[in-house]
Amino acid sequence: MAEIINLKRAKKDRARNQKRKDAAVNRAAHGRTGAEKTSTEMERGRADRLLDASRRDKPEDPA
Repeated sequence: MAEIINLKRAKKDRARNQKRKDAAVNRAAHGRTGAEKTSTEMERGRADRLLDASRRDKPEDPA
Protein backbone atom coordinates (compact mmCIF):
# COMPACT_ATOMS: atom_id res chain seq x y z
CA MET A 1 0.00 0.00 0.00
CA ALA A 2 1.23 3.50 -0.81
CA GLU A 3 2.40 5.88 1.85
CA ILE A 4 -0.06 8.63 2.68
CA ILE A 5 1.42 12.13 2.47
CA ASN A 6 0.06 15.51 3.39
CA LEU A 7 0.03 17.54 0.16
CA LYS A 8 0.20 20.88 1.96
CA ARG A 9 3.27 19.77 3.86
CA ALA A 10 4.89 18.38 0.72
CA LYS A 11 4.30 21.67 -1.10
CA LYS A 12 5.79 23.68 1.77
CA ASP A 13 8.81 21.36 1.98
CA ARG A 14 9.42 21.70 -1.75
CA ALA A 15 9.23 25.51 -1.53
CA ARG A 16 11.52 25.55 1.51
CA ASN A 17 14.12 23.42 -0.26
CA GLN A 18 14.01 25.69 -3.31
CA LYS A 19 14.55 28.76 -1.11
CA ARG A 20 17.56 27.07 0.48
CA LYS A 21 19.05 26.36 -2.94
CA ASP A 22 18.46 29.96 -4.07
CA ALA A 23 20.04 31.29 -0.87
CA ALA A 24 23.13 29.14 -1.41
CA VAL A 25 23.52 30.49 -4.95
CA ASN A 26 23.14 34.09 -3.71
CA ARG A 27 25.67 33.54 -0.93
CA ALA A 28 28.18 32.29 -3.45
CA ALA A 29 27.56 35.20 -5.81
CA HIS A 30 27.29 38.07 -3.33
CA GLY A 31 28.91 36.86 -0.15
CA ARG A 32 32.32 38.44 -0.64
CA THR A 33 34.15 40.39 2.03
CA GLY A 34 35.04 44.04 1.67
CA ALA A 35 38.69 43.15 1.16
CA GLU A 36 37.84 40.80 -1.69
CA LYS A 37 35.70 43.46 -3.36
CA THR A 38 38.46 46.06 -2.98
CA SER A 39 41.07 43.66 -4.32
CA THR A 40 38.96 42.86 -7.37
CA GLU A 41 38.36 46.55 -8.04
CA MET A 42 42.09 47.29 -7.80
CA GLU A 43 42.87 44.45 -10.22
CA ARG A 44 40.33 45.81 -12.71
CA GLY A 45 41.81 49.30 -12.44
CA ARG A 46 45.32 47.96 -12.97
CA ALA A 47 44.20 45.99 -16.04
CA ASP A 48 42.47 49.08 -17.49
CA ARG A 49 45.56 51.22 -16.97
CA LEU A 50 47.78 48.57 -18.53
CA LEU A 51 45.47 48.30 -21.52
CA ASP A 52 45.33 52.09 -21.98
CA ALA A 53 49.10 52.39 -21.67
CA SER A 54 49.71 49.84 -24.39
CA ARG A 55 47.45 51.46 -26.98
CA ARG A 56 49.00 52.30 -30.32
CA ASP A 57 46.76 55.28 -31.06
CA LYS A 58 46.19 57.76 -28.30
CA PRO A 59 42.58 59.00 -28.03
CA GLU A 60 42.14 62.58 -29.20
CA ASP A 61 40.95 65.28 -26.84
CA PRO A 62 37.48 66.55 -27.83
CA ALA A 63 38.33 70.07 -26.61
